[in-house]
Amino acid sequence: MSRPGWLERLADSLPQVGAAVAEHLSDRTRAARAEGVDLGARSGRRAAVLVLFGPGADGSGDVVLLERAAGLRSHSGQIAFPGGGVEDADGGDPVRAALREAHEEVRLDPAGVEVLGVAPALVVPPTGTSVVPVLAWEPEPSPLGVGDPVEVARVLRVPLAVLTDPASRAVVRTRSGWTGPTFALGGPAGEDGRLVAWGFTAAVLDVLLRVAGLERPWDGSRALPLSAVTGGLPEAGR
Repeated sequence: MSRPGWLERLADSLPQVGAAVAEHLSDRTRAARAEGVDLGARSGRRAAVLVLFGPGADGSGDVVLLERAAGLRSHSGQIAFPGGGVEDADGGDPVRAALREAHEEVRLDPAGVEVLGVAPALVVPPTGTSVVPVLAWEPEPSPLGVGDPVEVARVLRVPLAVLTDPASRAVVRTRSGWTGPTFALGGPAGEDGRLVAWGFTAAVLDVLLRVAGLERPWDGSRALPLSAVTGGLPEAGR
């Protein structure tokens, strides 16, 4: 299947995508400081994530996400893109790191993946890790599954129709009043038992959908507490 036009627009707009997400993360950092979150020093750790789109079951597109395993030291239980640290074996290349991590985490076969470009590195609070999003396309989706249960609880191919459904959209609001986008993956946002993406992953998805021209109008005043998002903590713990 040929790449859709909206994906070509994204590939041509990665600097714009990076700038918009960076602004969101800067706002989150300021809010976290106001909330008393210990951000610590910038870690210097380098990482990459694979933002992998496919044609979807009905041809309208999907994206690969995963639920991080509970008990991890950072971002446990949260919805994320496949990815991880850039290691010596990657030669400093974020593309090689993203593909390697995706193979390890979700059993992705890199041979069928077309890498379209990389966005500028983004510093993610509270760890201070520098993360490079790698945009990619898999025209013939390969079977996926949990590759490392220590890190991954489940693997998801989320239809873009779910992400663009206004009923799936809401914001998460913290004590300081900061809000960030959320996406319910398969049900109304905040419904018990539903996975809800937020934080860095949701910020990237929010910008990607908007730049691609896929975003539909949604109610930005609809807010969830941190306790209602996947991997979030009760307000008292933030």
